[in-house]
Amino acid sequence: MIGFDDPRWSGLKGGYKVPFDSRPLLEKLEHEPEIGSVWSELWNELHHQGDVGDASFAAVPHIVRIYCARGVIDWNAYAIISIIELARNQNKNPDVPDWIKDDYFNAIHALAEKGISELLNAEDPDTCCAILGIIALEKGLRNHARLLTEYSDRELQGAELDWPD
Repeated sequence: MIGFDDPRWSGLKGGYKVPFDSRPLLEKLEHEPEIGSVWSELWNELHHQGDVGDASFAAVPHIVRIYCARGVIDWNAYAIISIIELARNQNKNPDVPDWIKDDYFNAIHALAEKGISELLNAEDPDTCCAILGIIALEKGLRNHARLLTEYSDRELQGAELDWPD
């Protein structure tokens, strides 16, 4: 995992396709008790209208590490990582750079394992869907993950879905 002292952070691009250094937000996520606004900023900067960048991929292992250490079920971790992974290689988005690839996919696996242990205790439908979405991604079920992550029950009722190639 890329350390917080690594100079590459300052040149990584986020969802807006401009340099975005997520370290300050990740440090807040790790240390602050109230993290709602931190999640909002991470959502905004790491994924924007379907766009992600290498900053998005580099943040994933840290989000998983921090999430697992916090010990509180939170749909944000599952959903943001699912959204980032589903955007990978779509609509001119890049693939995960080789230098972070192992850490990135290991983090998704670790989050899926955490999700399996948290699923029965999750009470909110959005949280359950986000957890199931990351598990589906880990198992290579991208269309199932897309359904679970991007659509609410209300949206799925009678919807005609248009799947990307």
